[in-house]
Amino acid sequence: MLSRLMSGSSRSLEREYSCTVRLLDDSEYTCTIQRDAKGQYLFDLLCHHLNLLEKDYFGIRFVDPDKQRHWLEFTKSVVKQLRSQPPFTMCFRVKFYPADPAALKEEITRYLVFLQIKRDLYHGRLLCKTSDAALLAAYILQAEIGDYDPGKHPEGYSSKFQFFPKHSEKLERKIAEIHKTELSGQTPATSELNFLRKAQTLETYGVDPHPCKDVSGNAAFLAFTPFGFVVLQGNKRVHFIKWNEVTKLKFEGKTFYLYVSQKEEKKIILTYFAPTPEACKHLWKCGIENQAFYKLEKSSQVRTVSSSNLFFKGSRFRYSGRVAKEVMESSAKIKREPPEIHRAGMVPSRSCPSITHGPRLSSVPRTRRRAVHISIMEGLESLRDSAHSTPVRASSHGDTFLPHARSGRADSNERVAVIADEAYSPADSVLPTPVAEHSLELMLLSRQINGATCSIEEEKESEASTPTAAELEALGGELRALCQGHGRPEEEQVNKFVLSVLRLLLVTMGLLFVLLLLLIILTESDLDIAFFRDIRQTPEFEQFHYQYFCPLRRWFACKIRSVVSLLIDT
Repeated sequence: MLSRLMSGSSRSLEREYSCTVRLLDDSEYTCTIQRDAKGQYLFDLLCHHLNLLEKDYFGIRFVDPDKQRHWLEFTKSVVKQLRSQPPFTMCFRVKFYPADPAALKEEITRYLVFLQIKRDLYHGRLLCKTSDAALLAAYILQAEIGDYDPGKHPEGYSSKFQFFPKHSEKLERKIAEIHKTELSGQTPATSELNFLRKAQTLETYGVDPHPCKDVSGNAAFLAFTPFGFVVLQGNKRVHFIKWNEVTKLKFEGKTFYLYVSQKEEKKIILTYFAPTPEACKHLWKCGIENQAFYKLEKSSQVRTVSSSNLFFKGSRFRYSGRVAKEVMESSAKIKREPPEIHRAGMVPSRSCPSITHGPRLSSVPRTRRRAVHISIMEGLESLRDSAHSTPVRASSHGDTFLPHARSGRADSNERVAVIADEAYSPADSVLPTPVAEHSLELMLLSRQINGATCSIEEEKESEASTPTAAELEALGGELRALCQGHGRPEEEQVNKFVLSVLRLLLVTMGLLFVLLLLLIILTESDLDIAFFRDIRQTPEFEQFHYQYFCPLRRWFACKIRSVVSLLIDT
């Protein structure tokens, strides 16, 4: 009996798994789930812990054993999705950025979105010009340390906080000046609200970049925002397409297609190549979810989407949550006492929780610091209003769009938004949001090939595994081979067309064979099944049987007898 109880308890322990979720303030929430627990169960536990009701904007992100990032699907088992050994580690992040974060009902929701955008600002995903950067950083400073106090805040106090990937002493002085003179008296909630209002006006608000390559092999970042689909290439935003102009999203292997229908019946196809098929599928699923969330009026309008055409084997996916309009209507009905917000203690560099205290950019010589970059201080001065899409040129029917090759020749017809003086290359935080190690190596390698300097954080992360000259040459060859591999889209299109025709023929022959078998069973067999009996008794079938099938059968029998007799005579 004792052994039976022990074996039963051991089996129950095996069915339980420990999960750790890293929150936006870098604290951790640990819980235990059953083997068959759905993602919705874990997400509800987390939202209950945070006292969060407006939870549709958030999600749980994880990394699979192949270093590919995913959003946890709430309708599927957590254990089956992670495919890794416990204990499981995940991250709580904003999945759908609210179109107007200042309009959120509860302060706790605005605070969590504030933490996410602050991370975006540090990691280089949210870019802005110098004046906006200083104001945003000053709002963060006011929210974290309160009013300026000469006794507590000595000269250069703002340098103890790192708000951006890189910044200069001049920007630090500007941040301190705004904090001292313009924000006195603002509560943390007011400063966070003002921060959200300012961030929402920036061009790269809500951007979660997916690294890709265009058909010419040029690097690009694709992203989905509350307002539409964005393509960042080099130092420019080459496309911004509103959600109502996106007609279809599709992927095949590593290739991602975006079908666009603009005014005057212009139809184009944007084609990009992801690093791996898994990354391409993740990009496609993110696009499907964002389009459903921001574009649809009701969740009942959500449909299951296939990743490919009828005769291509593809994936099927369905967004399972509510849409933005429903979330706003539900938020308006919330009536409860505002929950207490436990803001984390104010420590230096809280704005960049993914790095430890160490050498700042100011430790680099001033000449090099000026030469490195001030991308966070420059861009977005000539950006267009995000409520309008950047016009793109239409391609002929069946042609794919070549964004990079044509953008230089279409300056007069296409207004391109300049993001910054340097290439858009958001730094990923390895600890809170793990990413593939090879993507960081490729990014560093491409910068070395192009002659661009790496940031201090990137140099620190790559010190332990700096490649030798031979390894660098090999990686360079792989990178060039990868770029050249995308240079033959026409041949790939021809192969796919031939494969599609062959599959169409096979399916057609299979259907004809099945129909022939069914016809023989109906006319020649004596099966007395209700379904067959009903068909045989219809006037149409009787007419077909006596006027067409019987003469055809006699003709075939005559031909077969003549062929047999001919063979016998010979």
